[in-house]
Amino acid sequence: MLEDGYHDIPSDKIVAVVTSLQMLQRPPVRAEASGPWTLRQHANIALDSYRDLYTEIGAEWLWCSRLMMSDEELASHVHSPEVEVHLLEVDGVAQGIAELDFRQAGMCEMAFFGISATQIGTGAGRWLMNRAIDLAWRHPIERFWLHTCTLDSPQALPFYMRSGFSPFKRQVEVFDDPRLSGRSPTDAAPHLPILTI
Repeated sequence: MLEDGYHDIPSDKIVAVVTSLQMLQRPPVRAEASGPWTLRQHANIALDSYRDLYTEIGAEWLWCSRLMMSDEELASHVHSPEVEVHLLEVDGVAQGIAELDFRQAGMCEMAFFGISATQIGTGAGRWLMNRAIDLAWRHPIERFWLHTCTLDSPQALPFYMRSGFSPFKRQVEVFDDPRLSGRSPTDAAPHLPILTI
């Protein structure tokens, strides 16, 4: 347990406050806009395609955990028969992801959820979330959960709460700055500058 006060962190590390949220029953469906979106499940998505979309959506927010994985590690996640990778597509081009992990009995984790910058503000996020919630609760689960953090878009947490998720846990995550190793672009997450001292 961290004590109250400030705590120095090495300059090559990143710190995020993580909030976990859950829903214990299917919520009412929220109104959504219509748009040019389709949803397609990719049972054996090409790893390079997955990484490209993951980077396109998440680079600004320092999504990096999947970029640190070897091909074997990544495949063990996204190619698992108990993990569903659903892509929001526009004219056949992937513009969003909802990754649902059913590997723990009785629950589903939304491992990753996001849309590309071109889709923000179009209603695509709500459209994708409505479908993710429906897909999760089609399974015999008692809990649907996800986590977000202070590196994420400031719109994320209130969006998840409006979607029916309730916060239940807070954690501190410390990890290597992926921009220093070349795993993420050096201009990613300008709201969190690279420390040079």
